[in-house]
Amino acid sequence: MTNLAELLERSAAAYPDRTAIVFADTRLSYAQVNAAANQVANMLVDAGVRPGDNVAFSCPNLPYFPIVYYGILKMGAVVVTLNVLFKGREIAYHLADSEATAYIAFEGTSDLPISEAGREGFLEVPSCASMFVIPAAPSADPPWSTQPASFTTVERDDDDTAVILYTSGTTGQPKGAELRHSNLRSNALLGAELFDADPERPDTYLCVLPLFHSYGQSSIQNGAFAFGGTIALVPRFEAKPILDLMRRERVTFLPGVPTMYWGLLAALDDSVDVPALAANLRVAVSGGAPLPAEIHEQFRQRFGVTILEGYGLSETSPAVSFSRFGEDPRVGSIGVPVPGVEMKLIHDDWTEVPDSPDAVGEIAIRGHNVMKGYYRRPEATAEAIRDGWFRSGDLARRDADGFYYIVDRAKDMIIRGGFNVYPREIEEALMEHPAVSLVAVIGVPHESHGEEIKAVILRNDGHQDVGPDEIVDWSRNQLAAYKYPRIVEFVDQLPMTSTGKILKRALR
Repeated sequence: MTNLAELLERSAAAYPDRTAIVFADTRLSYAQVNAAANQVANMLVDAGVRPGDNVAFSCPNLPYFPIVYYGILKMGAVVVTLNVLFKGREIAYHLADSEATAYIAFEGTSDLPISEAGREGFLEVPSCASMFVIPAAPSADPPWSTQPASFTTVERDDDDTAVILYTSGTTGQPKGAELRHSNLRSNALLGAELFDADPERPDTYLCVLPLFHSYGQSSIQNGAFAFGGTIALVPRFEAKPILDLMRRERVTFLPGVPTMYWGLLAALDDSVDVPALAANLRVAVSGGAPLPAEIHEQFRQRFGVTILEGYGLSETSPAVSFSRFGEDPRVGSIGVPVPGVEMKLIHDDWTEVPDSPDAVGEIAIRGHNVMKGYYRRPEATAEAIRDGWFRSGDLARRDADGFYYIVDRAKDMIIRGGFNVYPREIEEALMEHPAVSLVAVIGVPHESHGEEIKAVILRNDGHQDVGPDEIVDWSRNQLAAYKYPRIVEFVDQLPMTSTGKILKRALR
């Protein structure tokens, strides 16, 4: 059997009573998680979902996430994970583009009405036949609660799609990266070589990174379940409660992004028992954005653990390169290719950049991690993949020992607090506002988020009374919270090239 769900099933068979998930006062064993996932699979089969169908899913970091995720996989369907911050219009787009036949959404809260937005999007897509809502009340049963707790997992081929993760690349509407069962299984099993993971010495992973993103979903959830580890789930980042959780649950594996490490260090005061935290911590990992050298050094001094930096993309399942465990990393480097993966630097025409410590080129990747392609987008797939090599859009250099260093990000992409934000999607939404004639969205430096989103706008005639606050408030209702611009500037003209393209470099 090649189904990715075997990661859960094998650990449930070997360690049924071992704690798989910790969330607040809830502790679920591997046997309990596996049984609940079987119930989800039975529910979907009863609803008419067939192997190979796509099932969309909106859920924050709750025990329901792995239960539903593996339940969808068990019955042979494809998981389409959606950002819980999406509004109705964004959910409708993803349901339609992925051709989802069913949609499962956590109810959410008054502050984050996930299922309300989900229902709005679901009703706009007639081809999506079923919607299931997971109630937020702890006393309420999930929609699969009456289903049998046993299920025979559907076998899939290595090349079959297991998950579709949406990414915009750098331009256009979001595209669905099709990740095979083999892609994600290979990525999960890298833990043995990258971090000395061992099911006989199971790690406890902190999981505050969103599970609907590739980093949290593949590197943490699947990586932990592959080696019988425990996942301590946290829905949102709050430094002090997380430090308390790390001490209480004796967290050994800390995956994060630079802004998270920045927040944890800032929260250390006399009330925090740092030696107790450090005594348990075995591995600390950072990705998503460059880690400042100052944070790197402060963390090592306070915790006695070196943060290992890595590099990956949704299209590569995600791990591409990593610092070497047990060795002093080269600060600023994203490390070397992970086992089974090749990297090289290329020019725009795909020709390889000559090997030189100072040479800069675009990172290209080949190996078990590269996606099948973009769902229903053969032209975009052909542009991104050639002869098995995937072009990342990220520019880097390579030193004499084969360590890579990112020198620039993919074109105009903004990284805000570890989230990839794609300007064109925001620009298209803002263009719907009656006051906006033309807009350019750029990233500007921000102390804690890394970058903040700024919209530079040419007004339409007759709308000179519209101010920045109105644009911010309007866009807040149109876009997910991490996407909408907090900074708005009105200008009389935008810098242009001779072909009419906005010169965002000049705006920055």
